[in-house]
Amino acid sequence: MAFIKLQTEPIDVAACYARLKAPQYGGIVTFCGTVREWTGPLQTTYIEYTAYEDMAVKELEKLAAPVEAAGGQVVIVHRLGPLAIEDEAVFIGVATAHRGAAFDGCRQIIDQLKVNVPIWKKEINHNGQRWGGEMANERA
Repeated sequence: MAFIKLQTEPIDVAACYARLKAPQYGGIVTFCGTVREWTGPLQTTYIEYTAYEDMAVKELEKLAAPVEAAGGQVVIVHRLGPLAIEDEAVFIGVATAHRGAAFDGCRQIIDQLKVNVPIWKKEINHNGQRWGGEMANERA
């Protein structure tokens, strides 16, 4: 069963990775999204994440389901609240029998998370604040 958590405390990357280790998995792929200092020409001071938590967890479970149905393991942890530059905002880990499926699963989860999961990013910079990323349709 997937491990999915929304939390305000820092993400323990080593503990998340440890949840993926098992004898049946030969490929483990992880993605850590961190808070960057610059978004285009704007210097970020900090970022604040909010979520519709119940719905976000349900949507994250849907994203993990295909990987788990194929015999893999998924760990998704996303921070909420204010985050400083270089803080981990999200950890996604996928463990599968072979590397290809692990890479594919990890990429699909992060790409779909940014589109379908009700987690919102407010970026505070030296010019004020704005919601989202560099562009309204940013998905990278």
